[in-house]
Amino acid sequence: MVVLVALGAIALTLSYPPFPLPILSFVAIAPAVLLIRQAFTEANPRTAFRWGWWYGLITNAFVLYWMIVALWHFTPFSALGYLASIAIIGLFTGVMFWFVVRIRLAAPAVPLWIVFPVGWTALEWLIGHLGDVRFPWLGLGTSLADAPVLVQWADIAGARGVTLWVAWCNVVIVDAATDVRGAWYVVRRLAPVLGTALLALAYGAWRMKTLPLRDVGVVGMVQPNEGFKEKFDSAHADSVMSTLFALSRGLVARSPKPQLLIWPEAAIPGFFLDHPQWDAAISAFVRENHVPLMTGGLNAEPEDAGMRSFRIYNAAFYYDSTGNRTPYPIYAKHYLVPVTERVPFVPVRLFRAIPGLARWSGGFRPGREWVVYDSPIGKFGVVICYESAFENATRVYRSHGAEFFVNMTNDAWFGNTSAPAQHASHLVLRAIETRMGVARAANSGITEFVDPLGRAYAATQLNVEASVGGVLRTSDVIPLYVRLGDWVGTLVVVLTLGGAGLLLKRRFRP
Repeated sequence: MVVLVALGAIALTLSYPPFPLPILSFVAIAPAVLLIRQAFTEANPRTAFRWGWWYGLITNAFVLYWMIVALWHFTPFSALGYLASIAIIGLFTGVMFWFVVRIRLAAPAVPLWIVFPVGWTALEWLIGHLGDVRFPWLGLGTSLADAPVLVQWADIAGARGVTLWVAWCNVVIVDAATDVRGAWYVVRRLAPVLGTALLALAYGAWRMKTLPLRDVGVVGMVQPNEGFKEKFDSAHADSVMSTLFALSRGLVARSPKPQLLIWPEAAIPGFFLDHPQWDAAISAFVRENHVPLMTGGLNAEPEDAGMRSFRIYNAAFYYDSTGNRTPYPIYAKHYLVPVTERVPFVPVRLFRAIPGLARWSGGFRPGREWVVYDSPIGKFGVVICYESAFENATRVYRSHGAEFFVNMTNDAWFGNTSAPAQHASHLVLRAIETRMGVARAANSGITEFVDPLGRAYAATQLNVEASVGGVLRTSDVIPLYVRLGDWVGTLVVVLTLGGAGLLLKRRFRP
């Protein structure tokens, strides 16, 4: 069993970017299936929970190893955040294993190829809906980001639907591989997997050939490549602004001239309240070049008339072509990174009032509005950093009239780990789900465009100062997924609650 847990950790890690092995996804969670089958054979749900705990803990320790590298830049809570994350996911994975075995024991007629995919997908849904500690990083469906032709049907069922399918394929493949009745039975049992894969490929090929794309316009993006420590060093702040302006001047001097400029997350190295000259300089630059600009920054709003305390937000500011930003709402990031941007379940005011603790976390407030901006090249919404992992954000923008969306991020704290590639992979599914083009501006790689078919282009390298100018493409098709929402997530949650109801009924009325 230790070998299966280790194999599961390695296989799941290698199925995600930066490793271009999407085919591995179809057997990546086979070790989990084998562990559950063995626990069912022994009729021991407690054993299933124990193995599920270790499987969830170790696999996520491998997949999320970069958290140790990334978070220590930001907070002394880094090791605690990492351990808490993998422990919580491990706990829920153990409960899922237990639940699957209990359901199989209570209702043997319900096959594993139904119970396990539903349980796995419901677990994925739960992790993305845990309030202050929600962390929907790398759903199983996202492992196919390197094979966008296979996931074009996410415009119908979303990434959650892809997860359900891939989990089902894993169970069927394990059942076929362990069939002792001969080669013919193995082939026959694999036929449904092959058939659904061919259907996915056929739909993907048809969508890629027929989806009507159009050019939105020329977009310029700046990647200043500021180091994590240097970025918010007060002595270095004016130099940060100079770099942003220099790269932007190079962009507007090109032909064709950008019709929209985008700076990355927290590009402004401080608050406009403390540095009004930066606000004025940006406004003058935009007015001089007649190119609207979207930039990330920190926003401080006074909580009282005396300005003795402030609400702090990770925010985005929009300047129109006249250099004016006052008519436009300031977008505030909704989904804050646990620990680093907000300590879970602790009121921000209380946490910041404790001497010495404020420096251990960003102390940000979450935003409340989804803002759609109207630019000369069309309407767009903004997702900041890992908000790209939340499927509902971009779906809401599309349903409110957005034609494309902007993802601004600061991946400098990830270093040279696999996290930047993992982070960018979410956009493949978000683009396909909404059929919107994406412009992604990063402080340090990966800055790129993604078209509505999930194809990335004009991508930069990590850890380089760069500016990117290119034509952003989008589509006017409003897919079924946008209209229906996360119906697969709702379905698996309802089925899981139904299973829980069955177990309760058996418990009290055997």
